Amino acid sequence: MSTRPSQAAARRRDRRVYLRAHPILFALLAATRGRPVRRFGRTLLVHDAAAYREALTRLPLDRTAAGTTGGAARAALTGEACGAGGAGGVLFDQEGGAHRDGRRGLAVGLGAAGVEELRAVWRPLLVRRLAPLARGGEVDLVELARELSGSVVCALLGSPSEPRAVAVAAAEAAAASVRDHLPGPPRPGGTSAAVRTADRLRVLLRPGPATGSDTTAGSDTGSGCGHGSGDEALRAMLAVAAVNTTVAALPRAVAWCADAGLWGDAADERLRPVLVGELLRVTSASPLLPRVAAADGAVGGCPVRGGDRLLLVARHAAEAHRRDPDARRPAAPGAAQLVFGAGPHACPGARLARAQLADVLEELAPYRPVVTRARVDRRAALPGWRSLQVRAGA
Repeated sequence: MSTRPSQAAARRRDRRVYLRAHPILFALLAATRGRPVRRFGRTLLVHDAAAYREALTRLPLDRTAAGTTGGAARAALTGEACGAGGAGGVLFDQEGGAHRDGRRGLAVGLGAAGVEELRAVWRPLLVRRLAPLARGGEVDLVELARELSGSVVCALLGSPSEPRAVAVAAAEAAAASVRDHLPGPPRPGGTSAAVRTADRLRVLLRPGPATGSDTTAGSDTGSGCGHGSGDEALRAMLAVAAVNTTVAALPRAVAWCADAGLWGDAADERLRPVLVGELLRVTSASPLLPRVAAADGAVGGCPVRGGDRLLLVARHAAEAHRRDPDARRPAAPGAAQLVFGAGPHACPGARLARAQLADVLEELAPYRPVVTRARVDRRAALPGWRSLQVRAGA
């Protein structure tokens, strides 16, 4: 891999979020990436892009199984055991018509018109929070990402709560759920901690009296999920997904842009959208997707049995580990999209993520920020920074 010195520095810094938070998992993934698919007992590690797509689009998946995103979401946000029924469920674990209905509702609030409305929420916030850079001050990009994501969630769900409180609760709920579902012996009090954090988040997300049942995510006429305002688990799932991916992705992308000296591309209106896709590709906010096969099949030529666990390595499928971000010679569009999943399992918030990062880069570009301090978050559900301080460059 040919890497310019600035890109090498950016890659070294970004690698710290893996090495300091999940060193054993990162080492395992790095050691096994030589083959498209590797089997360890009933677990398959899927690294190759074609096999990754095949697993998400052709293999029947059990969306409620223990150890999957859907299983963790259901257990934490609904209090039900994995595989239990439940009237509403959450988008991660719904099947068939329920899943399609959920995605159709989300498509309204997270479509082009919905995202444009949400930009009116975060654009003034960016101008206000980045103003210290003009005075020689510093800005913590993690704190900015928390407030930004919390504000978007509150606007999307019609919640009157303080945005940062929502963001913190969503981060704690995700972290508790992940800790409770990691391999190994049960953690004392893990399940009760996950339930407590989820309960706190659901309370914060209840719509205000002015919104009644006509909230964006709680009404078929609103611009959100369309599952009814009583579905608190669905609202909590949306908050957990939006907050944790934003807080993981934005600071890492900005750090890479600063370390690699990409502010010229960020300032270019033509190159900025391409740079956004490239930065999201290499940082891969959700680098690993745990899934469980619902039936026999094959992935990358490797036989799969129903019940086998699949660890889909989005980071490797998107070539984040070996191809640097380059707005002038970007990876193929299909590769950049893989960090958001594929087919019916693609992330409905991809448009929102790209718009947020594009606006952040546009506002930061005139300052050409440099990173002054960075601390890894060892407790977060996704690899990221606990704090990332920047100041205006020369």
